[in-house]
This record gives sequence, C-alpha cells and structure tokens, in this order.
Amino acid sequence: MDLIKNKAPKPNIDAGKRPAHEQVYHTLKSMIMFGELVPGQPVTIQGLTDSLGVGMTPVREAIRRLISDGALVFQGNRRVSVPLLSSGDVEQVIFARIAIESELSRRSTAKMSASDIDQLESIDQQLDQMIADGDVNGYLHLNHRFHETLYAHADAPVLSDLAERLWLRFGPSLRVVCGRFGTQSLPDRHKDIIKGLRAGDAEKVAKATAQDIEQGMELMIESASDI
Repeated sequence: MDLIKNKAPKPNIDAGKRPAHEQVYHTLKSMIMFGELVPGQPVTIQGLTDSLGVGMTPVREAIRRLISDGALVFQGNRRVSVPLLSSGDVEQVIFARIAIESELSRRSTAKMSASDIDQLESIDQQLDQMIADGDVNGYLHLNHRFHETLYAHADAPVLSDLAERLWLRFGPSLRVVCGRFGTQSLPDRHKDIIKGLRAGDAEKVAKATAQDIEQGMELMIESASDI
C-alpha cells in the first residue's frame, strides 16, 4: 500500500544551493510532520523516488537521516514507514514537550520585542481562521509556525532541535486525529501565551505553553490505539 496520499511536490533542486539530499530531506520532513505520510503504512524507497522525481541516492540519504531522527522506521525489503504511536509513546512525548518547550518559551519571553509579539499574534489570528474554517492542513502548518516563531527567540539551538524532533514524532498522528475530530475540538492557549509575553511574565508564558501542549494532545492519547 502506498501511503502517499497525493503526489508529493518535487524539491526545487538547484546545484548552486543546498545539496539534493538536503533538499529531499526537508521535503520529506515536511511531508511527515504535516501528515502527508500516514502512520503505519509502508512506502517503498522507489515510490518516494518516483514521487519526488529525484534520484535514489538523495532519497536514501534523506531516509537515513529521518530514521535517525525517529521520524521513520525501516521495514525491510526497501520499505519504510512513519511509526505508530502507542498511548505510552504519546505520554512520553507530552512529558518531553512540556519540559523542553516550556523552557524555550520561558527563555524567549525577555528577548521578544513588541513587533515580534505582534508577528506572533498575526500568526495566531490566521490560525483562528483555519480553526473556524475546519482547514486541517492550514491549522497544522500555522500551529507549527506559531511555536517555531516563538521558540526561535530563545537562542537555545540544542533545545530547539530536540523540540523539532519531537514534532516529527507526533505530527503524523496529530493529522489523523484532526481529520477524525476536526479542528473545533482543539484547545488553543495561544492567547494566554501572547498575554504573558506582553506582560513580560516568563512563568505565565511557560505555563500557558505547557497547558497548550497537554490539552492539545489529550485526543491523541484517547485515539492512540486506533491510529
């Protein structure tokens, strides 16, 4: 069974820019994070090569990195898949996300200017529209952009890298849950995060981030056995 729902966008490979394997890596990473690859269903390396319109070597190198990231698992016979998450897996991801992302939020608070916060609020307003429209794909991309934009100000590359790896782990399953229950069921503590930022209250921002993570992933625990 092919787990690519639609033909993947071809990477914009330019010999004068990033190497082909690096561009393929980022393309596959995005496909995984936003649920274009369905958890549990295998895909062939040849299928990915054909879908992306690139050579076998950059696909293999990108897959090797994504397996190292925990975003893919090797199934044998030249097949890989996005791992299925058990309820225990999700609980561990929640624990790790709260610890890491709360600290990123805390560190970002003192370093964000008023215009930085305005930018974050603009993203959140767009996110609200995606929720109202029931646009799952738009929600997933903007929700990630909100958190990525917030954490970018923390100046903590090690923590940011760990957070990104965790998003790769739960992103595909979150897509399934959103598709099943819709965007209206997803809580949003982003307003509390923004209020805390404007007040310069790092602990309030960290607490709101933790609540956003915990509440936003509760449905994943409930649904883990069915994903």
